[in-house]
Amino acid sequence: MCSAFQGLQGSRVMITTRREDVAALALASRRLQLQPLGRDESFKLFCSRAFHNTPDRKCPPELEKVAGDVVKKCHGLPLTIVSSGSLLSTKQPTQHAWNHMYNHLRSELQANNHAQAILNLSYHDLPGDLRNCFLYCSLFPEDYAMSRENLVRLWVAEGFAMKKDNSAPEEVAEGNLMELIGRNMLEVVERDELFRVSKCKMHDIVRDLALVIAKEERFGSANDQGEMMRVDKEVRRFSTCGWRDSNTVATEVEFPRLRTVISLGATSSSTNMISSVLSGSSYLTVLELQDSAINQLPVSIGNLFNLRYIGLRRTNVQSLPDTIEKLSNLETLDVKQTRIEKLPPGIVKVAKLQHLLADRFADEKQAQFRYFVGVEAPKTISNFKELQTLETVHASKDLSLELKKMSKLQTVWIDDINASNCDDLFKTLSVLPQLSSLLLCACDEKETLSFQALKPMSEKLHRLIIRGGWAAGTLKCPIFKDHGKNLKYLALSWCNLGTEDPLQLLSSHLSALTYLSLNRVSSAGTLVLSAGCFSELKTLVLKSMPDVKQLEIKEGAIPCIDGIYIVSLSELSMVPRGIEALGSLKKLWMLYLHKGFKDDWDQKEMHNKMKHVLEIRA
Repeated sequence: MCSAFQGLQGSRVMITTRREDVAALALASRRLQLQPLGRDESFKLFCSRAFHNTPDRKCPPELEKVAGDVVKKCHGLPLTIVSSGSLLSTKQPTQHAWNHMYNHLRSELQANNHAQAILNLSYHDLPGDLRNCFLYCSLFPEDYAMSRENLVRLWVAEGFAMKKDNSAPEEVAEGNLMELIGRNMLEVVERDELFRVSKCKMHDIVRDLALVIAKEERFGSANDQGEMMRVDKEVRRFSTCGWRDSNTVATEVEFPRLRTVISLGATSSSTNMISSVLSGSSYLTVLELQDSAINQLPVSIGNLFNLRYIGLRRTNVQSLPDTIEKLSNLETLDVKQTRIEKLPPGIVKVAKLQHLLADRFADEKQAQFRYFVGVEAPKTISNFKELQTLETVHASKDLSLELKKMSKLQTVWIDDINASNCDDLFKTLSVLPQLSSLLLCACDEKETLSFQALKPMSEKLHRLIIRGGWAAGTLKCPIFKDHGKNLKYLALSWCNLGTEDPLQLLSSHLSALTYLSLNRVSSAGTLVLSAGCFSELKTLVLKSMPDVKQLEIKEGAIPCIDGIYIVSLSELSMVPRGIEALGSLKKLWMLYLHKGFKDDWDQKEMHNKMKHVLEIRA
């Protein structure tokens, strides 16, 4: 969809539906009934998937007949065609292999409709672990954007991804995800700075059919209505978009075989239901209550010996019960954006913990310097020998000594850093061998940190987020001058660069950046993107930079840019010079700028020059 300045001609709003009663609400002249693809279009689409690994994506002559037969059976339905092509792309391109698969397809078509037949064939062609991963995705709500990181942790907790050879379970799980995407059973929604899948989703038709299989195989069920009493008491996994337990007697809810509970956005704050589920489900492995109104976790959770995953993100929980120390198999604890300020001291007994995610919003409008704050780090946090993710903890005087003993750390987020402890802390962070993502936040906006001691030995460090002031000459420090070639993602907030141009300074050291964000950064009045700079940059964010009056984009700058987000630059009164030449640009946000900006846009007739940009917001 294109959303732009008022008066911009050519914008359209399109609504799609598979229900005729919904379509009937529109005038007949405004309704368009999509027809199946023609023979040539169907064959071309099929080949684009079946032969996507070949340079020309063309069907070999010896396979044309069987390929044509397969396409004919799809009756012009795009989802069926793409699924068939994805399935056959995994087979050897021989007549024998393809004819064998086509015979299976014909058998399925005799018993099911076209979509069901293709899904059944695609599903049964999966190895056992991939089948579990696929069915698991159907437990999330329709059109839900699933986080790659979250899926990987859940699959590992469920035992769907085990260590293979030299590959860790997380790496195996990511491989499973890419296999499902390659087979067109999941769709990519968003990618990150390393071009890894960041979010994905399951097509609603595929989900409907997957839920049928999940129920038949007693794998699990999804109750989108949130009515717990309708759930099969023998179910092993269930999900709900928020249960309603006000009229339910707690003793009526017992699931003795239950392994997984996923309840996203439960509207009831009562703990009766969750207490009942926990007391009657001694084999529970996963408890995901993200975005629920729950405000307390029952003490009985400590009895769940098999529990490996707890997700309480964006809930109202204020504290964790001391009994959590009994969860010796717990691998993931996600309490981000809750009200928890301090973790129980006994949590360090959970020796298998791999991912600890904890912070809370101090200012949900994100106007304050420390709009989110971490939790107080447990005194003997180094007991977490297996910990890979640590988000977010306060910088205490003993933290650097503890971190030295935690060699498996990959993601580390630390706030409340002051000038007196930053050297020791940065020296410790520098020697972490697996470090890949780092956030460093000063104790307040007036604190000046020195980054001279930050000399990371890990070449995996690709993401760096810094909030707070820094000493003069920081951009000449090793983290930028020597390690800059490894950085892909850089976000700077509240730092003072005086009258210098940060884009010019950064571009000389950070040629591999794909994401750059500058927020509340003091700088020169004119920012310049020079020819050839940031050759891999996909996303540029400039926000709340009060000094910026002009932005110039030279020919040949940021050639791969996908999105530019210019927000709250109150002095920017002119359209960025050269922006119309960015042929790769797909998204452009220009919000809360100088009042003269719109006049300059209209005067230069930018709406005619920017027709190639799919989304413009202002």
